Amino acid sequence: MKKEFSNQEYAEKVKKLTPKFSSFSNCWHAFVSGGAICVLGELIRQIAYNRVGVSEENSYIVVSVCLVLISVVLTGFQLYEPLAKWCGAGTLVPITGFANSVASPAIEYQKEGQVFGIGVKIFTIAGPVILYGVFTSWVIGCVYWIFFF
Repeated sequence: MKKEFSNQEYAEKVKKLTPKFSSFSNCWHAFVSGGAICVLGELIRQIAYNRVGVSEENSYIVVSVCLVLISVVLTGFQLYEPLAKWCGAGTLVPITGFANSVASPAIEYQKEGQVFGIGVKIFTIAGPVILYGVFTSWVIGCVYWIFFF
């Protein structure tokens, strides 16, 4: 039988279970972690450009590929989620968060097989981003073609 709660008891229970957060702390964590990702990206770019000999234009591609790879590896070892929990938007907004959103469902549903597991579920989170990104770029391209070409 269900226990009936009074409005006051219910409010106290909700207050007790609601996680406490600090906007300043969340912003600080996002700022620090986002900055750390930028510093890491610049470090990778400098190494690729100055030490490896990659052209400046291609060094930016190397940065994107390396950050995606790092994010996917951290996701695979289940280290990305606790990191993202502390960092917040600092890790979820950049390309690293997008890579995590594609890799997580692939890892989670791999036991269901290549087609019905990974193939079906891999874009559950990132799919709408890809769809609306491509559609929006198509619309903007059409507008550009009509008015400026």
